[in-house]
Amino acid sequence: MLRAYPDGMDSWIERHADRVRTAGEALRAVPPGRRILIGSGAAEPVTLVRALVDERGPYLADNEVVHLLTLGPAPYVEPSQAGRFRHVAFFIGPNVRQAVQEGRADFMPVFLSEIPELIRSRRIRIDVALIQVSPPDAHGYVSLGVSVDIVRAAVDAASLIIAEVNPHMPRTHGDSFLDVRRIHHLVPVTLPLLEVHPEPPDAVSRSIGEHVARLIPDGATLQSGIGRIPDAILAALENHHDLGIHTEMLSDGVMRLVEAGVITGKRKTVLAGKLVTSFIMGSQRLYAWAHDHPAIEMRPSDDTNDPAVVARNARMVAINSALAVDLTGQVASDTLGGCFYSGIGGQVDFIRGASRSPGGRAIIALPSTARGGAVSRIQLALEPGTGVVTSRGDVHSVVTEYGVAELWGKSIRERALALINVAHPDFRAELMARAKGRRWVMPDQVVPRARYPWAEERLEHTLAHDALVIRPARVTDERALQDLLYALSRESGYRRFMGFKKEHPHAEIQRMVDLDFEHDMALVACPPGTEEVVGVVHYLVDPATGLGDVSFVVRDDWQGRGVGTVLMRRIREAAMARGIPGFQADVLMTNTSMLDVFHESGLPVRSRREDGVYHLELLFPEAPAPPAPGPG
Repeated sequence: MLRAYPDGMDSWIERHADRVRTAGEALRAVPPGRRILIGSGAAEPVTLVRALVDERGPYLADNEVVHLLTLGPAPYVEPSQAGRFRHVAFFIGPNVRQAVQEGRADFMPVFLSEIPELIRSRRIRIDVALIQVSPPDAHGYVSLGVSVDIVRAAVDAASLIIAEVNPHMPRTHGDSFLDVRRIHHLVPVTLPLLEVHPEPPDAVSRSIGEHVARLIPDGATLQSGIGRIPDAILAALENHHDLGIHTEMLSDGVMRLVEAGVITGKRKTVLAGKLVTSFIMGSQRLYAWAHDHPAIEMRPSDDTNDPAVVARNARMVAINSALAVDLTGQVASDTLGGCFYSGIGGQVDFIRGASRSPGGRAIIALPSTARGGAVSRIQLALEPGTGVVTSRGDVHSVVTEYGVAELWGKSIRERALALINVAHPDFRAELMARAKGRRWVMPDQVVPRARYPWAEERLEHTLAHDALVIRPARVTDERALQDLLYALSRESGYRRFMGFKKEHPHAEIQRMVDLDFEHDMALVACPPGTEEVVGVVHYLVDPATGLGDVSFVVRDDWQGRGVGTVLMRRIREAAMARGIPGFQADVLMTNTSMLDVFHESGLPVRSRREDGVYHLELLFPEAPAPPAPGPG
């Protein structure tokens, strides 16, 4: 769709006729031996790129072509162009990947936030900038449109600027404007911008999206990319409120959330109300929507990706992808099987910025497997030749379709357990065995034996109006459960265990988290945003009666606030969903608070007293009576 500009195409051509050229004519100004930057992403000047190779190429030698990801053709990397052009990729896209892997092109590992300064300082000298812009406005300014990123620095530094002028290019706001008199040659074109359409979300990406969405609070500011997983994450945010955007790339998914009123930017702490980005990539509808949109603020990469700027956004959530993660938390994102695959990009910029943001969170999201399930992306150690983009010290959260592994502030043992817990079940036993071989986990550490039931996680409020996250226990809760038990007073410990216990060793706690989540279930109560456990309820089905043998414990400073009542309701709901007919429990006669929880549950209670202990039975509605105990 052509954009509405103040002047028609013919008008600006007439006013600047002295600089209007065909692509072939304009490129005659490019001499041999120069470094040429090509505009990024959807703003790749395709007509100029083809003419550079087809028309000007025979007259050039030893020219270097540099750029970020581009969506269009890359004929300069063809074997026939050796000696004329050598490509250096700041980020490896599909159009140049084979050339890089075959040694016909080069890769420069560099943080995206630092490329503009490298260009301005001439450490990376840009002689020629081939770009695509909007038609000049009434004041004689063109817009860089959908690609400001490193192009802003390039046009400020280049000695020769050649621009395609395209009425399909949206006029975007922010640091995107360029005086048309700065451009040496203007090449009129009328072509739709290049598009990228990610594949529809599948079950894996939808699960990842749901897990990530639970980590994002209302009022958060987001950084996300494009693709199946980022789109699934954005789609899962439709019930959130007042989200903001500070990202290197803006996609259709962001547009849809803005239109739905989910993204408002009201609670942003930097450029409130603005959609801050450095490039836009997606559909023609997205480009039309971006045209003259007052909320879109285009900034260069050294601004959008500067970790210090990112960190100024409160509740900043950075979401990035990866090719693999090892059990210590190292992230591989730019290499695959020892071959360069993509690039550093903005991953580290945003992870470090979000980690330092007040209330911020840095997330790595990836499927648990690759190659159709044949290979685990959660690995003991990264393959030889694989580069680490994000260090183990930077990683906070890793998300797969099997859940969330929290790594920040965790030991290698805790990290390994957390990551094995979100690995594909087919690979967990092997990963655990190899982790034991490295002595990273306990020799008797059990392998998580069931898919974690994330759907059981709830935010609840007690009668005392305390907010608590009630969720199934995880293998990574072992230390928190030990802390809970050791914090109990002697009286509370005696009531729970019907005797005095001095120790709660690893073997005991491991049994509390070695669950099948059907016949053996435990729920923990945690204050929101923490992994601290202040209460736990557990049932284990008794084969003789079919009832869940249930027990509770609540930390002393949380007793009397309704924690046990909430845990009772949630464990009952979980048990009923699994077809369990009811509960049974043995409670000391002196444990009046626990007896109250059972009697106030709304369930009929049958009890009998024996040696100072009440044996209770609570049947769920419409549940059949339990079988009578057998002889003996």
